[in-house]
Amino acid sequence: MTKTMKRMSFLPSLALVAIIVGSSGFMLQTSKNESATMDELAHIPAGYGYVRYLDYRLNPEHPPLAKVLAGIPLLFLDASFPTEDKSWTEDVNGQWDAGTRFLYHSGNDADEIIFWARTGPILLTIISIVVVFFLAKALVGAWWALVPAIFFAFSPTVLAHGHYVTTDIGAALGAVAAIFSFSSFLMFPTRKKFFGAGILFGIAQLLKFSNALLVPLFIFVAAASFLAEWYRNRKTGNGSYAAGKRLWFYAKSTCGIFLIGGIVVYAVYFLFTVNYPVERQVSDTAEILGGFLAEPVKNFVLYISGNSLLRPIGEYLLGVLMVLQRSAGGNTGYFLGEITNTGWWYYFPVVFLAKETIPALFLLLAGILSAIRNVWPSVREKRIIQRILEYPGTHLHEFSAISFMALYWLWSIQSTLNIGIRHLLPIIPFMYVLSVNSIKTATLSGSGSEEGKKKVAFYKKVFVAGIACAAIVQSAIAYPYFLSFFNAFGGGTHGGYNIVTDSNYDWGQDLKRLKTWKDSLEQNGVAIGKIAIDYFGAGNPEFYIGEENIERWWGSRGDPKESGIEWLAVSVNTLSQAFARETEGFTRSERNNYGWLREIKKETEPGRAKIPSPDARIGTSIFVYHL
Repeated sequence: MTKTMKRMSFLPSLALVAIIVGSSGFMLQTSKNESATMDELAHIPAGYGYVRYLDYRLNPEHPPLAKVLAGIPLLFLDASFPTEDKSWTEDVNGQWDAGTRFLYHSGNDADEIIFWARTGPILLTIISIVVVFFLAKALVGAWWALVPAIFFAFSPTVLAHGHYVTTDIGAALGAVAAIFSFSSFLMFPTRKKFFGAGILFGIAQLLKFSNALLVPLFIFVAAASFLAEWYRNRKTGNGSYAAGKRLWFYAKSTCGIFLIGGIVVYAVYFLFTVNYPVERQVSDTAEILGGFLAEPVKNFVLYISGNSLLRPIGEYLLGVLMVLQRSAGGNTGYFLGEITNTGWWYYFPVVFLAKETIPALFLLLAGILSAIRNVWPSVREKRIIQRILEYPGTHLHEFSAISFMALYWLWSIQSTLNIGIRHLLPIIPFMYVLSVNSIKTATLSGSGSEEGKKKVAFYKKVFVAGIACAAIVQSAIAYPYFLSFFNAFGGGTHGGYNIVTDSNYDWGQDLKRLKTWKDSLEQNGVAIGKIAIDYFGAGNPEFYIGEENIERWWGSRGDPKESGIEWLAVSVNTLSQAFARETEGFTRSERNNYGWLREIKKETEPGRAKIPSPDARIGTSIFVYHL
């Protein structure tokens, strides 16, 4: 290798560093200006409780690792934690009250705690970018690998949820790293890769319970790999004995990886339940699972929760069961003008198409068309069955990724828990990587000659480089409203709430901006007085705006002007649900009755939500009315 080539080989790595710096800069700056989002009110105190007290009594419905990373920086702050409050001493999973006390009523600097806690998920996002790059590099080489890294690093969805203290970015990292590691082991099995795959499988389980889908996936991928190997060697005359040996290898290796992962999960849960009293764990578990229908399962979890050796497993299983309970119960939400708690099968496909950037959609479309072009010769020559059987043996990384995407889409579509595109984060990196791989390997018309091949290769590079640059520009335009980003087809950032809200649009992130708006008006001589606030989120209006300046409000209280208050600030998530059409069998809460507001403000915003037009809009998610 010449000196010039050696110098050139460093350039993709330098470019990757630049991508990470740019993405991190967006997240850090956005984090400073946003108030706490809904789930952070529970996750931040839970993470601090784990690392400071080694006690798992808060937020058991999510695994610990992302929260632990958020809690570690808080150990270096002079923070007071409400261990004397009933939310810690008496309440069962008093996560919401504990979060309110910790952030806003214990003499702490809430903004400082929130900012430093968010460095944990930002670190996970950085690691995710690196993992995406190396997965892509294994398929398409270093320079092409920069393209999926750019799309992931500058995705508005990643920039939004990549800096929040939740488990969503961790779910993506865990899935991508574990699947990549597992397929790498099956392709070139070594002891080091075996233990690496097991450890990463365990880490994935500690990042998000949805990564339990890796269990059936790994079994399927291992079985497909064996069948591909058998199909390839079926005419060699090795006989059933050799096939049996290979089957045993795949079976024992997969089970061994599951075992190692289980040990990792046990060790981490053991550490963070050390100071969780056994009696308290059992009573909390019994209270939480009180309505669980599978009585034998509940009794088993209660039994092992009371065993000093097995109780880490009991705490892990409690979290899994809580997820199942929540999924079965659904979640009240707004979507395309409707409100229900049973979900919509087309929710995730529509939300994905509305919230992905247009450059990303072009990339995915080009990837799909290229994939069709790649397999068309096999279809035309009637070799498609043969190619499918051989595919796991020749393209295991791609096969594993495609299998996971198919499994995850099926699982998502049937789910009633329709609360955000963030739940699709585990498959988004694979979409980018596979699209770039498909584009690079596609053989296009007119590329038969050497000159034609060079031209096609050049046009491909121009295309992917162009849309990658467009993706960065799109994110710069979306700044600082990454959470509320919608593409032009979805109504744009300021109109996307007409399609869907909740963590897709309004998660409470704009409360600090409401204070800035109020202060700015008053500095310009506009007397605001008290504001009636109906706020959806984890921020605390009293903390930011002052208890004397606000009145907590809700729809059924009627017009605040009758109480001498001329300004009303309402989260758009609340308003969308207030004016949505109820689906059959669902009745909206009377608390959310804002019919009187429509009588006062007769003009409505354009779109399905039919929300009365505000007199001011704070950020994207808080509508302010002068009554």
